[in-house]
Amino acid sequence: MADRGSWRPPRSCEDYRDEWKLCKSLRNLFHSYYTHGEAPACQQWTNDFSACRDWEKSRSLEAKTALRQSETARQVEKQKHPPVWTLRKRPPTDWYLPLDTQKPQQ
Repeated sequence: MADRGSWRPPRSCEDYRDEWKLCKSLRNLFHSYYTHGEAPACQQWTNDFSACRDWEKSRSLEAKTALRQSETARQVEKQKHPPVWTLRKRPPTDWYLPLDTQKPQQ
């Protein structure tokens, strides 16, 4: 392969380790349990860290493939959720008028 020597992981190995430490933190555990009702799954960060270290040591093709697949899956998961707000095409027609603050709310 031509790019075997020039390819680099998308993140540094320390980033994978830091993400794993954050995932295992007590604060994140409480947040995840409160938000999603379950503890976070941190195993993928450990797998990514070990694959990154393996890539740094031996430049193995398996580690490269594992890191690429993991990052691709992470990007797909991020894009899966639709935006919360609907985006406007243009501003409202009366955007330049002053707000009517004296009018009581109904």
